[in-house]
Amino acid sequence: MPTFPSVNEQMDLIRRCTEEIIPEEELAQKLERSIASGKPLNVKLGADPSAPDLHLGHAVVLQKMRDFQDLGHQAILIVGDFTAMIGDPSGRSKTRPALSIEETQRNGRSYFEQATKVLAGKRIQMVYNSEWLAKMNFAEVIALASRYTVSQMLERDDFHKRFEGEQPISLHEFLYPLAQGMDSVAIKADVELGGTDQKFNLLVGRELQRSYGIDPQAIITCPLLVGTDGREKMSKSLGNYVGLHDFPNDMFGKLLSMPDELMPTYFRLALFYPNAQVAGIVADLESGALHPRDAKRRLAREVVARYTSEGTAAKAEEEFDRIFVKRDVPEEMESFAVEEPTPLIDLIVRAGLAASKGEARRLIQGGGVSLDGTKVEDVNFVHVPDGDSVLKVGRRKFLRLVK
Repeated sequence: MPTFPSVNEQMDLIRRCTEEIIPEEELAQKLERSIASGKPLNVKLGADPSAPDLHLGHAVVLQKMRDFQDLGHQAILIVGDFTAMIGDPSGRSKTRPALSIEETQRNGRSYFEQATKVLAGKRIQMVYNSEWLAKMNFAEVIALASRYTVSQMLERDDFHKRFEGEQPISLHEFLYPLAQGMDSVAIKADVELGGTDQKFNLLVGRELQRSYGIDPQAIITCPLLVGTDGREKMSKSLGNYVGLHDFPNDMFGKLLSMPDELMPTYFRLALFYPNAQVAGIVADLESGALHPRDAKRRLAREVVARYTSEGTAAKAEEEFDRIFVKRDVPEEMESFAVEEPTPLIDLIVRAGLAASKGEARRLIQGGGVSLDGTKVEDVNFVHVPDGDSVLKVGRRKFLRLVK
């Protein structure tokens, strides 16, 4: 029979880096029963496969699942391949485009590969919710829909705002939280994890379990990590993210670019320092015993090391100093063949250094493009290949142009 730590020991770890535990006393009771029976809790996390590129914001809730794994409980990662065909309306001001089942399953596999950078390889199960949702017939869907009212759905903040703003809400969007709640029914989840923006969906799952005669799950919400811009939630679409699969040099540079005031948050939510340790860093920063530059370098090194290795983190710091302190170029960079005279704007787009000609033009006009160390100011500049050249776009993008 498995041996679990005491309830108090488990709760101390579970409370770290959480926003809410609903209800805390029920979770403690579940842990007590788990200890007495020797049976691990089923801890559920829903994975949205519509955006499979994971970043440090995703890692906050993944680490909470890892905490449960370390305590001896069963992690169940549910890939929402079926629900992604509906599209999660959380935080949306308009209907979200749906994906095909093939796209969601392909993205789900990528999600799982990245998630295991945080999750342990044991005590983990990955399932697709199409296994049970795709089998429901229309009568069963109607029966499910009868368990929730329109007024209950409109209690959800994003639905309420869209309704008040006379923006369309498709009926199928009301089915999303019900479908996600059915996931909790299907696997008999004891605990469900999610970001604070998922609280409504998690509560629906709890209520559906109760209506199906299942012991309702406890809910744990985790804070949303602010992106490196210091303003918005970390998001790839906003460009303020640090990806779990970013190149180490990019990861290091992005972390050093964030505002100083974010450092305590990142020590707590990206490195999961205990509150007392974070408080000590803040005190040293305020007293001047620790320079913000040194604290940020320490943060960047440790985050890179967490997802790669200490040696790789040290090399990333050396490379950063080479480029931005010594104003040198990277030792290694990708090559791009240019065989004939090419407008620089076209070249930048073809090489993938800008998404469009308009963006490339703005980068040149803003002084963000240089060739062999000389800033390019003419948006009509034509690159004539004559041996190797080094193209720099923005602060961190380098490309060796070869003939």
